[in-house]
Amino acid sequence: MTRPTAAPSLLGVFAHPDDESLLAGGVLAQHAAAGACTAVVTATWTADSHRAPELAEALKVLGAGAPRLLGYADARNPASAPGGAVRLVDAPLDEAVGRLVGHIREVRPDIVVGHDALGQLTGHPDHRRAHQITLLAVAAAGLPHLYPDAGEPWQPAVLYAATHAESGVGPLGPLLQSVGKSVLAAPDAYVTTTVDVAPWAAVKWAAILAHRSEVARPRSLPGLLARLPEAERDEINCTESFTRLSLGPAPGDPHRLIA
Repeated sequence: MTRPTAAPSLLGVFAHPDDESLLAGGVLAQHAAAGACTAVVTATWTADSHRAPELAEALKVLGAGAPRLLGYADARNPASAPGGAVRLVDAPLDEAVGRLVGHIREVRPDIVVGHDALGQLTGHPDHRRAHQITLLAVAAAGLPHLYPDAGEPWQPAVLYAATHAESGVGPLGPLLQSVGKSVLAAPDAYVTTTVDVAPWAAVKWAAILAHRSEVARPRSLPGLLARLPEAERDEINCTESFTRLSLGPAPGDPHRLIA
């Protein structure tokens, strides 16, 4: 796989189709536009589900390659796995980590981006499980004695958890509360990196719209965003926040993802 020259390579790891576009669509588009290798692993919804083609379209819009599916079912939706795959939250942890390690070693990213420990505002159990699996897989991918059949070891430089600061939830909070959803935001001090993705907002929105079945649902976030005036939607979509999870101090520019 060709290594990037203008920006660090980026692998997103998210629980559901549409999480990648909602939480990190801007930075995925930003890095792809700069010539970086970008890819996305999706933990739930299988290749024979109706959302797999929508995911493929969204990733094409973002420049993030073809879908990479771990092959598990959504905790709350049996239709996510027509073939009867086990739910992500019920899958053996070691098995799920090993599957993700294989993708990390194949893509060889400088940066991995995933969910935060809260489960992304609404606390979805798949989000929390994906966070746990990603933490373990990023650590294991560089260790040759772990998962030796999953490819040559590769250690990403850093993991960023997509998150929302308590002071930065803005109109997203009332929007989710209007349909009875919780709003779990991180303390402001936990947010290390805030990226202005306004230059890629149109690409990000096109990727969100590719998830047509979610846009059609009145209580889903894509559906809620689609019914907002454009100015309010842009206020929500044009900033992406992250917590840098690494052993060393956070270097450099606080407004960019840095490997």
